[in-house]
Amino acid sequence: MFVLKKHFNLSILLVAFFSIQTAFAQINREALVTRHTVLIKKIDSLSSLSVGNGRFAFTVDATGLQTFPERYAKGVPLGTESQWGWGSYKNEGNFNIREAYKYYDQYGRKIPYTVQLNTPLRAKEASNYFRQNVHRLQLGNIGFDLVKKNGQPAKANDIKNINQSLNPWTGEIKSSFTLEGVPVEVITVGHQDLDLISASVSSPLIGAGRLKIRIRYPASTGEWADVGNHWANDDKHVSQVLAQSTDGAIIKRDIDSAIYYTSFSWKGKAQLAQKQAHYFTITPNKTDRVFTFSCLFSQQKNRTAVVPFVQARQNSRTKWKAFWLSGAAVDFSGSIDKRAFELERRIILSEYLTKIQCSGDFPPQETGLTYNSWFGKPHLEMHWWHGVHFALWGRPELLKRSTDWYFKAAANARKIAHNQGFDGLRWQKMTDHNGKESPSSIGAMLIWQQPHFITFAELEYRAKHDKKVLEKYKTLVFETADFMASFAHYDVEKGCYTLGPGLIPAQERFKAETTFNPTYELAYWQWGLKTAQQWRERLGMPRNSKWDDVMAKLAKLPVQNGVYLAAESAPDSYTNPEYKTDHPSVLGTFGMLPETDLLDKVTMRKTFDLVWTDWSWNDTWGWDFPMTAMTATRLGMPDKAIDALMMPVQTNTYLINGHNFQDDRLRIYLPGNGGLLTAIALMCAGWDGNTTANPGFPKDGTWKVKWEGFKKMM
Repeated sequence: MFVLKKHFNLSILLVAFFSIQTAFAQINREALVTRHTVLIKKIDSLSSLSVGNGRFAFTVDATGLQTFPERYAKGVPLGTESQWGWGSYKNEGNFNIREAYKYYDQYGRKIPYTVQLNTPLRAKEASNYFRQNVHRLQLGNIGFDLVKKNGQPAKANDIKNINQSLNPWTGEIKSSFTLEGVPVEVITVGHQDLDLISASVSSPLIGAGRLKIRIRYPASTGEWADVGNHWANDDKHVSQVLAQSTDGAIIKRDIDSAIYYTSFSWKGKAQLAQKQAHYFTITPNKTDRVFTFSCLFSQQKNRTAVVPFVQARQNSRTKWKAFWLSGAAVDFSGSIDKRAFELERRIILSEYLTKIQCSGDFPPQETGLTYNSWFGKPHLEMHWWHGVHFALWGRPELLKRSTDWYFKAAANARKIAHNQGFDGLRWQKMTDHNGKESPSSIGAMLIWQQPHFITFAELEYRAKHDKKVLEKYKTLVFETADFMASFAHYDVEKGCYTLGPGLIPAQERFKAETTFNPTYELAYWQWGLKTAQQWRERLGMPRNSKWDDVMAKLAKLPVQNGVYLAAESAPDSYTNPEYKTDHPSVLGTFGMLPETDLLDKVTMRKTFDLVWTDWSWNDTWGWDFPMTAMTATRLGMPDKAIDALMMPVQTNTYLINGHNFQDDRLRIYLPGNGGLLTAIALMCAGWDGNTTANPGFPKDGTWKVKWEGFKKMM
């Protein structure tokens, strides 16, 4: 019992009390997660399921293994990929990356950018070679060889009575089906510390000699996409049995400059045989009704590391339970809004998918570890959308893995800046696992990935407030800011620092040669330099005078008719139909970013209203919807935040397996999943200085939001 003094603000007390209650809510996490168990009842190329650990993933069809890769090739493919599995074709043309340079007139200088050249022929071939190499490898296809009574191979249409589930709480996929009335039951798991899958198979088909485990190794396509079913070019790679016994085998792979091993072990007696080039089968003993096996993919030959099914299954259960009990959780049960359950489903499955696809030691590619897009290479401007949520959901260690990769990439980033006559580090856009830049006519001109590293480092610091974090990342933070300050060009006539011409903004609809002062990038530049200065002050270092000068004289955010333009160079931002497509990144100015010194919230509100009503939402990407939701939340429009997250647009589709679908080219798009989780964190926990409980959810009684463990956004 307590008495309020008459001058005490009751509303502030109630908000604080509600926030405390919300923040420390006790959620039954197992019930929350398991009510979104995925159930599959038919063969559907967009419903495949995956197991993995962030560094390795294995995607299966309705049989629980990778039995029908052709059927799924144009859906969510049956891929097997790791963070270390890269190969490169021989550089027979002796190409040099400089042959992909194009020189732009920028700031009175000729500045080289690594782009895709179409002429002359030699330059085109060089550009294509370095885009294509290195490329991520599909490590192998592990499925069933199923035989019908008449001796013919079973096809996908022969599989009946499908009943498959993915339990995110345990990471287990359970699959059952029949072939000509004979049942087959499969349990598939992925080890959480090894690049290993394990399965238990139970069926009378084993005793009939009609079920075998098939291992087939594809060649790489060398194309933009690789879905793991390229069975041609047998002479371009080698699959060699190094050792075998009654309970296991080792196969050596030699492909595209890469050498790796697949090590198998199984319980009981079985026989490995080669059916044809790169095609092997494991035949279980006919006396067995249950057959269990494990397969380890590794760069080293080490069969002793292959753990049996029972151990792999326990590892999966233990580690997934620990994951779900860590960090944050949000529960919408009891909500009246009919969209609540679907939003909760998207959240749970996005947590699962980003954990297995995006939490490795390198920034992930946009299609994760399932199939290749852009030759399997990550895009660093997308790293924000893949990874920021890990820190906000109280799992900063999962973001730290890939943040530390920037130490490895720094040498090449420093070289790019030096070659272009700038200071510090210019972070790559399209790169590989070693940080080598790939030619890209758009990517080479993007700049919004530049401050991302400061964001990642700041998030890790906020998680611990440990000076060791400052000491660890300070050099990269400062060199990141050095490039930003040197890239900003002082325009004597305007009396301010400008960005560009010579850039493409996040909304990739503008020509590099003529674009300058994009709104979102200006605000991000100001925030990045300000945060870098805070790092110097935390370390007891003097402020950097150059950074201060740029911040003080940075161009104002461009405004016309009371709204922010996409860029100062685009006064027709809202009248040219082409400029109302792609990412509405102007909203990121106050959504992804906090309120900066350059921002006017009244102008941003008018900008939001115009974008909301006039944008071509059918021509957007998966992360545009959470970005819009974050802006709506910061502007105090929770209804619009929910509407944005649940907008009925194709690129905002979430498949039965939880993947964000874009189109026939990008059937999965993990920046959408990561963006959703980032938006939810902001909508629940808010940001620095926010005093509204659950600021992203309507207060009309239709939403009941219980959460715990979130961290505030900047």
